[in-house]
Amino acid sequence: MAKLNLKVNHKTYSVDVDPATPLLWVLRDHLHLVGTKFGCAVGACGACTVHMNGMALKSCQLPVSAAATQEITTIEGLSENGDHPVQKAWLDIDVAQCGYCQTGQIMAAAALLKQKPNPTDADIDNFMSGNICRCGTYIRIREAIHSAANLSKK
Repeated sequence: MAKLNLKVNHKTYSVDVDPATPLLWVLRDHLHLVGTKFGCAVGACGACTVHMNGMALKSCQLPVSAAATQEITTIEGLSENGDHPVQKAWLDIDVAQCGYCQTGQIMAAAALLKQKPNPTDADIDNFMSGNICRCGTYIRIREAIHSAANLSKK
């Protein structure tokens, strides 16, 4: 066990955990930030996507020791009132079906728009390929990302 300081959603937390514990489980079990979902544990589905220093990553594959002193953002920290352009577009387009993958999808989409404020369909398909939606809402996801890009310009 090791005492680690984590900066998550602009707050600093101290946790006493095995340094090899995946960040996902520290977020969910120790910090009670359960918006980040467990999906596959092998980094293939994207349900556990968070931002580290603004970059999208799979928290199930990242040891918590690698996240110490980094800026981590979860879905709970993306916006105070659920008014991030991606979150607004997701609701406007009615993207979610079952909803399980949506927090990971939203976090990936927000990271994409930070890197490419006006992505093409190919940019979206390429970037979002690491996030699986078992309900198959990919067309609505792409539409929502385009909509969020337009909302961000206003």
